[in-house]
Amino acid sequence: MDLGLKGRKAIVTGGSRGIGRAIAETLVGEGCDVAICSRGAEGVEAAVKALESGGTRVIGRAVDVGDKDALEGFIQEAITELGGLDILVSNPSGGNGVDEASWKGNFDVDLMGAVRTVNAAVPALAESDAASVTFISSTAALETFMGPTSYNAIKAALITHSNGLSQALAPQGIRVNTIAPGPILIEGGAWDMIKTHNTAMYDGALAQIPTGRMGSAQEVADAVTFLASGRSGFTTGVNLVIDGGFTKRVNF
Repeated sequence: MDLGLKGRKAIVTGGSRGIGRAIAETLVGEGCDVAICSRGAEGVEAAVKALESGGTRVIGRAVDVGDKDALEGFIQEAITELGGLDILVSNPSGGNGVDEASWKGNFDVDLMGAVRTVNAAVPALAESDAASVTFISSTAALETFMGPTSYNAIKAALITHSNGLSQALAPQGIRVNTIAPGPILIEGGAWDMIKTHNTAMYDGALAQIPTGRMGSAQEVADAVTFLASGRSGFTTGVNLVIDGGFTKRVNF
């Protein structure tokens, strides 16, 4: 299936590793020019170098997504350098916890990072003939998981905000959707660390996945890329769960 993404302009926040990196790689593979940001300069530099091998224009900057001025400056700079914007993916997370610092970190990065990213990008997206925004949430937002933590609640708020934006921005031709990954096994990622240091928790989670395995970053990236494409042009306001059956709720 030709997704028709060649020549499109994309921004992926939190794009140097993990799910964000896989999304950026997949968009480049479809012929998109891509701008990424992440907190660590070395990680961004390495990611840009690797992504450039795909033959499209790639831009990368070290940015703390929780820093309003730095984030908004990056978005404007990326739009200028790319020559427009069609696809926006808000991916990073501020961690998880139960103390006040954790709540502030998730609020500033996961939620306000997404809010500010979209607000800064809307004028450029409105000029696109195929504008798409995708937020990366989590199945931790859908069912009780590991107790009352900051990550769960803020990721749930992100889904609600995405749905509101999908209604508000539709008249400007901007689609807004959310992806909610379940357990995704990434080398050096959270579930990889749990597998190494908390085998009981890892095995317990795995036992709840009827497909018998954890997901991959590429499987999430493929879904994001499809949602961003014209092949999904009538889809907006959706929260797409990618979890191999990990969550047990019924979706009506």
